[in-house]
Amino acid sequence: MTAVEEARAKELLEAQKKAEALFHEVEARGLIRPGISESILNADIYALAKEMYGITTYWHKRIVRAGRNTLLPYAENPPDLVIGADDILFLDLGPVFEDWEADFGRTFVLGSDPLKLRLQRDVGQAFADGKRFFNETPEITSSELFRHALTLAEKSGWEFGGRIAGHLIGQFPHEKIAEDKVTLYVHPLSHLPMRSLDEAGRKRHWILEIHFIDREHEIGGFFEELLTI
Repeated sequence: MTAVEEARAKELLEAQKKAEALFHEVEARGLIRPGISESILNADIYALAKEMYGITTYWHKRIVRAGRNTLLPYAENPPDLVIGADDILFLDLGPVFEDWEADFGRTFVLGSDPLKLRLQRDVGQAFADGKRFFNETPEITSSELFRHALTLAEKSGWEFGGRIAGHLIGQFPHEKIAEDKVTLYVHPLSHLPMRSLDEAGRKRHWILEIHFIDREHEIGGFFEELLTI
């Protein structure tokens, strides 16, 4: 790896570490609590991120989903729900740290419901399994990784809830193709080799996102972070 590529990877990893620290602080300050709406928690997290890092820019909309809203993929904009005392919820944030993007998602469980706790564990384990599969498959394409994510859901007894299983990430704004929501995503119709270089000859960095759902119980879990570092 060249010095330039090492520097790019370092910046992306540092941005992710800051996002992870933000999530830890959200928990430490007890911001995730029953009786408040998703929108209030969203606003509280925005204020905390500004306090901790001066963040005001996010490269995608900030996602706070609780209860039955956890069934829904990113593109949806469901009604604002109030967080319950025995609820499951997930956060999906895309903060920009000094021009470098992070994309970090985690699931939280209030209470001790064993099904919700299992779902929380399973999405984290599936991410680890998906990253291992990526590392062991040098010529992997986006569609192959998407199919593997579906297999991981089925093995765990869940349904995969996302229309994609990841996407590119990089220096803000990252590489995009106008009007193309397939090629640069971990999408079932994208046959792009994930280790191919971008138009500037640089290594592409990817996010893997795992979204498992249980329609019968109206719950979903989410886990997301860097795949390639």
